[in-house]
Amino acid sequence: LSSAQDVEAGDGTTSVVVICGALLSAAERLLSRGLHPSVVSKAWQKAAAEAAKILEKSAIPIDLTDRENLIKTATTSLNSKVIGGYSQALAPLAVDAVLSVCEDIKTSTNVDLNDIKIVKRMGGTLEDTELVLDGLVLDQGCVKAAGGPTSMQDCKIGLIQFCLSAPKTDMENQVIVADSAQIDRIFREERRYILKMIKKIVKSGCNVLLVQKSILRDATAQLSQHYLAKKKIMLIQDIERKEIEFISKSLGCKPIAHIDAFTPDMLGSAKSVSEDASGTGKVIRISGVKNPGKAATILLNASNRLVLDEADRSLHDALCVVRCLVKMRSMIAGGASFEAELNPQLGE
Repeated sequence: LSSAQDVEAGDGTTSVVVICGALLSAAERLLSRGLHPSVVSKAWQKAAAEAAKILEKSAIPIDLTDRENLIKTATTSLNSKVIGGYSQALAPLAVDAVLSVCEDIKTSTNVDLNDIKIVKRMGGTLEDTELVLDGLVLDQGCVKAAGGPTSMQDCKIGLIQFCLSAPKTDMENQVIVADSAQIDRIFREERRYILKMIKKIVKSGCNVLLVQKSILRDATAQLSQHYLAKKKIMLIQDIERKEIEFISKSLGCKPIAHIDAFTPDMLGSAKSVSEDASGTGKVIRISGVKNPGKAATILLNASNRLVLDEADRSLHDALCVVRCLVKMRSMIAGGASFEAELNPQLGE
């Protein structure tokens, strides 16, 4: 029940369990008097419908352009959490993030929270948390083993879903090498295979390359890392499959599944890409995206893992609360005041 409440509303997970427990306790007393369970169930459904009507009559309409009231609502959600002392800093970020991914403030009836990514980083305080709208933040570093660049200006960004390494045989097959000449031939073929792909990438004008993580073989070979570094192409690998859609939307690029499809029109453009090593971890900052989609990234900072995880959960609740206001543009008073009001009204 609490999980369902978290998915639908994001907040009120404790309250819904308390209310359910009270209802079950009351139902137990009714059943002991001989009432049939279907009678109790129908009465609850009738009471729920009646309660919804009462709440709709008493609800205060809200406009999504009224940023102040939206922030107050998000602040109310955050105040009951461990990080309530930072609600004034986090609430505006939650409101701005939801409104930025909303297709149309006047007509939209829902918001996909998958378009908002929360990146957690150890270091700093919650007040250092920032919202990135014209770019992207990745919670990983770039590849520097071959001497590749760690920052780039005027970037052309490619997002690939194939491997920059020599193909492998099937699981049940094997290649037997008899002499050193055959070893040299294998190395030459591997070098030729990788060089062909690198030339295609260089020809497109790409200077920042994002590579999807592979479970079958190495996403990038040492040889491909060497050639990319030689051509001053920044390499970021091990991009998770589930992040591909979000990255494509944020950067305005298209995922490339085969080297033959690596053309300039598939690339995204950004002003700068750099690795930020402040704190205990590394993040990649992509800023100044020319054609960003409806996506946002929140870079969450905290001094320790406990606060960071709690802030992540609390911020998710605040995002869900603002999303609820997009779905139904009205609000009611909190603090169980309407629950108390429903008691006498339903009794009548």
